[in-house]
Amino acid sequence: MNIETLLVRAGVERDSTTGAISTPIYQSATFQHPELGVSTGYDYSRTANPTRTALEEAIAALEQGARGFAFSSGMAAITTVLFLFKPGDHLVVSEDLYGGTYRLLAQVFSEFGIQASFVDTSCTKEIEAAIRPDTRALFIETPTNPLMKITDLEKAVVLARTYGLLTIIDNTFMTPYLQRPLTYGADIVLHSATKYLGGHNDTVAGLVVTRDAELGERIGLLQNACGAILGPQDAWLILRGLKTLAIRIEKQQQNALAIAEWLQRHPAVETVYYPGLSGHPNREVAERQASGFGGMLSFSVHDPDIVPHVLKNVKVITFAESLGGVESLITFPARQTHADIPEEVREHLGITDRLLRLSVGIENANDLILDLEEALYVKK
Repeated sequence: MNIETLLVRAGVERDSTTGAISTPIYQSATFQHPELGVSTGYDYSRTANPTRTALEEAIAALEQGARGFAFSSGMAAITTVLFLFKPGDHLVVSEDLYGGTYRLLAQVFSEFGIQASFVDTSCTKEIEAAIRPDTRALFIETPTNPLMKITDLEKAVVLARTYGLLTIIDNTFMTPYLQRPLTYGADIVLHSATKYLGGHNDTVAGLVVTRDAELGERIGLLQNACGAILGPQDAWLILRGLKTLAIRIEKQQQNALAIAEWLQRHPAVETVYYPGLSGHPNREVAERQASGFGGMLSFSVHDPDIVPHVLKNVKVITFAESLGGVESLITFPARQTHADIPEEVREHLGITDRLLRLSVGIENANDLILDLEEALYVKK
C-alpha cells in the first residue's frame, strides 16, 4: 500500500462496535477488568490507551518499523530514548541541530555522566574521527536545523554497525512521507509530531519508532516507567493531521523551492540554505535518500539590522517559533530556537545574527514572496 493511502487510513476502522470512521477519543484514565486475571488489553492509560495505540501503530507502519510510541512532546520522546544510556556512555551528535536537543545533552544528561561530541555528520570522516571506545550511538538530524545539512544515512548506518553503535535519526523535517531512515538500517526514528505530522500548530507531541521489536520492548518499558505519554485528545489531533500530510508537504515544498530561488536573487540576501537548490552541497545525497526536499529553509542577510526589520514587517508570514504547520512561520534562531547554544558555538556553525529560518506553509507562493519582498525593503 502506498504511503499516501496509509496516511489517509491512519486510525480508520478502530471501532468495530459503531463503525466510526474517526478514531474515538478514549478519555479514560482506567479500564474495567472483565474478571480476575483477564484484561481487555487496556488497564491504565499511562501504560496504554486505545487512541494512543492507534497513533502508535500508524507511525510504526509509516516508518516501516516494529513498534511506535507517542509522547507528550518531542523533547519527552528524545529524553526517553536517551534513558537507554548510562553514565560513562558517549554519543556522536549532529553539531547543527535543534537547540533544545543541544541543551538536553549539554546541560542535563551531561550531569549524569553521558557525554556528547557535536560534529558535522554530513561528513562521514568527521563522524568516524569522533567515535571513541565508550561511544554507544550516533544521534543525527538530517536535514539539520537550521542550516539544512544532509547526512548520508546509508554511510552513517554502515559506520555505526562497524562500531556496534545505535543509530538514532530525528526525522522531524522530512517525515516518513519523504524519508524513512529505518529502511536504511537506522535503529530509532524520532519526531516532534508537533510539527509536520500534526500540521496545524494546535498540539504538542513526540513520536518514536524502533526498527526491531526487542529495542521496542526497551522503549516501551521506559515509556511506561517514566510516564511522559501523549493524552488521547492530542493523539487524536496527530492522527487527524497525518491524513493530510502528503498533500500539505507537496504544497509546502513546492512553495519552499519557489521562495528559495527568489531569495537567491535578492540583493539583501547573502546565502540561502535549502537542499532543493542546485548549488546545495548535499543535494545529490538528499535526492538519493529522500523523495523530496521538504518545506524548511534558512537564509542569511548581509546586514544584521535587516533582521528585526523583517520580523517586524512580515504580514502574511508570522514571526513565531515552531515549524511544519499550514501557516508560514519565520524564526530568528540565534535568539529563539538555538539561544541555549553558546554564542561562540553558534558563530562557528553559522547560526549568526544574520540568519533567519522559514517554515513555509501552504499559502499562495506569490503572496509569501511579496510579503518577504516588502519586509526586506529598507529605505537608505
